[in-house]
Amino acid sequence: MRNQLLWALVLLVLPAMAAERKFDFSDVPDNKTPPGFRSTVTGKGKPGEWRVILDEVPPQLAPLSPRAPVVTKSPVLAQLAQDPTDEHFPLLIFEEDTFGDFTLTTRFKMVKGTMERMAGIAFRIQNETNYYVLRASSLGNTFRFYKVVNGQRSIPVGADVQIASGVWHELSIECKGNQIRCLLGGKELIPMLTDNSFARGKIGFWTKSDSVSYFSNTKIVYIPREPPAQAVVLETLKRYPRLLGLEIYVSGHEQKGPRLVASKDPKKIGLIGGHVEQDVIDRAVIYYGKEKDSVIVTMPVHDRNGETLAAVRVIMRTFLGQTEQNALARALPIVKEIEGRISSLQSLVE
Repeated sequence: MRNQLLWALVLLVLPAMAAERKFDFSDVPDNKTPPGFRSTVTGKGKPGEWRVILDEVPPQLAPLSPRAPVVTKSPVLAQLAQDPTDEHFPLLIFEEDTFGDFTLTTRFKMVKGTMERMAGIAFRIQNETNYYVLRASSLGNTFRFYKVVNGQRSIPVGADVQIASGVWHELSIECKGNQIRCLLGGKELIPMLTDNSFARGKIGFWTKSDSVSYFSNTKIVYIPREPPAQAVVLETLKRYPRLLGLEIYVSGHEQKGPRLVASKDPKKIGLIGGHVEQDVIDRAVIYYGKEKDSVIVTMPVHDRNGETLAAVRVIMRTFLGQTEQNALARALPIVKEIEGRISSLQSLVE
């Protein structure tokens, strides 16, 4: 009873601190895999065939008018491959973020399958062989949780319950620290679990064998993790509170320019920088700029081997007699301090 009360208090506090991400797939063309996801497989066989299709989905809220349609055609995520291989678990992993504490809800429908009819969510995914999974089976009429460690499944935990094929059901997962709650149709059919194997990781859609299953209305409410680079910036700003701005850029890879990963203004994180920041990263040069009330120095950050990891943009208030040489001298100890906190590009962004 005490644990349930503590969990209720956590959920009351959570919305004030939480972020929300919805996967409604409305912007994905028909028969395409949604961007930001990676199709893979645990066990034997080939990865699944994940596509967005149209299907009839009942509204989540009761219609305001009795004349409103009972179901509407909506884009849903479908796993369509029917590979009957045993020990075959198709996964569609969302690659753009990792999650620690979160509440995830999704609707699922098991459509067909001869060997299996299963649908589930894999979470706190480390890789294809290490994660938790919560799944439902309409052939076995079971609702089960288990973990996969180095490709080996633990003993499943769960309940026997009627779960019809061809019908939409709701599945929910709530994670707080090492506590995991598993709900089906709003009912907590599995006692709260405690496990320390995986503290955070990616989430993904999961099926088994030849199951054809659909997913819709997926939402995750989570506590955002502060990027390591942002922690470095905030701690540096405490030591230099008079700085007007401090930003760290890393190479954007797939983007059209360097990506801002940390800033005095957190709302800017994720923006794409310009040629100055890219040139600093590419050639380890230093840029100086002057505006009416400020000076801007953009310098490279190096690892211990002298390789350039990032560009730091230091914005300082100007003063009468300010020179470029003086501005560089002011910025240098700040950048050196940041360098001392960073060992690799990975330590900045992961």
